[in-house]
Amino acid sequence: MSLSGLTRQSLLMEELISLLSDGRSRTIEMLAKELNTSTDDVLRKIDFLEQSNIIRRVATSYSKKCSGCSNGGSCNSKACAACMPKGGFKNMGMMWEVIS
Repeated sequence: MSLSGLTRQSLLMEELISLLSDGRSRTIEMLAKELNTSTDDVLRKIDFLEQSNIIRRVATSYSKKCSGCSNGGSCNSKACAACMPKGGFKNMGMMWEVIS
């Protein structure tokens, strides 16, 4: 890979980290479009960042009972309606957070 290719890859990685840290959920396709690259490239970069403990995927579903929320944790359900967006998380893109 040429120096200009390495520079482009480095810039893409920085842009990806910036996009992943802005708090918005996105699909892999959306990230690829914003970065003007392929979905395979985005997946490789995300895998590298996860393996390097730079980012981690944020859970968007609940498998445990409510452990305390705006309802005071009294709902005792798997998916507290007060904690979830309308319609649940089924239509959301994936989210990651940058690990400090």
